[in-house]
Amino acid sequence: MAFTGNYMCTSFKSELMTATHNFTNGGNTFKLALYDNSATFNAATTAYTATDEVGDSGSYAAGGGALTNVTPTSSGTTAFTDFNDITFTSATITARGALIYNDTAAGDPTVVVLDFGSDKTSTSGDFQIVFPTADASNAIIRIA
Repeated sequence: MAFTGNYMCTSFKSELMTATHNFTNGGNTFKLALYDNSATFNAATTAYTATDEVGDSGSYAAGGGALTNVTPTSSGTTAFTDFNDITFTSATITARGALIYNDTAAGDPTVVVLDFGSDKTSTSGDFQIVFPTADASNAIIRIA
């Protein structure tokens, strides 16, 4: 097993201080790329890579799919943002995890590493990523 958990990447935290990322809908383009169980990612992952990415299938192509941003907001002392669910259609994919990265910024910096916990598979069908509720307790990206 190469994935070891879900992480907000350390480099992303620093990049927030330099305004590298714009999560406002219509701001930067963020993508989700899928990876097999050979991929080695953790909080130190800094950028998108094609190494160990799943192969093209159906509507999934190298580099992954563009995400639709949910405009950042806050609740109490927590700021958060999220993305709409994404579906790759007519796809035969086996993926262990994913990277969310900023496709607009130089070097495709990584935002989040997602570990699915086990291989997830679709066979000539839909491979869907369902994001949690966009709130201060559940959103995929939260800063408290």
